Amino acid sequence: MRKTSITAVLLFFLSSPLFAEANREVLLEFETPASIKNWRAVNDGVMGGRSVGRYRLTDKNTLEFFGYLSLENNGGFASIRLPSGDFNFKQGDSIILRVKGDGRTYNMNLYAQRNLGGFSFRQSFKTSANKLIEVKLPVDQFVATWRGRVFPKQKLNPNDIAGLGILLGDKKQGKFSLQIESISVQHGEKN
Repeated sequence: MRKTSITAVLLFFLSSPLFAEANREVLLEFETPASIKNWRAVNDGVMGGRSVGRYRLTDKNTLEFFGYLSLENNGGFASIRLPSGDFNFKQGDSIILRVKGDGRTYNMNLYAQRNLGGFSFRQSFKTSANKLIEVKLPVDQFVATWRGRVFPKQKLNPNDIAGLGILLGDKKQGKFSLQIESISVQHGEKN
């Protein structure tokens, strides 16, 4: 009986929000202009498109990704990227985004090359209009993509993650806005 009680208490603790918070490390917060200086916008203009995506630091200490998605000239994407960082992701980790969106579906991209060339590893997340939400993206569920095509045989080694970004490419022309409060990592059981 005693062994069962200890197991039950341990299982309760491991599934509790307090344990999740203890395993969480904030990677990026946006409190000063210096916190966004290494980000950059990359839009479909590189291929002749007309989308406009920008970013700024808001007075609410968020990184706002905003602009206008255009489908003209075979366009249709806007993105912001942080080309380098020491993220130290491991197998079993999840990325936690605290975001306030506009109801659209965005993509989180991870890059395994310092120059952000080659594959990006992507996972989608849906926002709720004008509501702060927390999005959990398990690192092992990111899928390799290149120019919109999926490459399921390519696997992401979390140790190789060198950059990250947010992309909008939902094929819905119009204004968009996503405010990012923080980006964290929740360390998994395999660490």
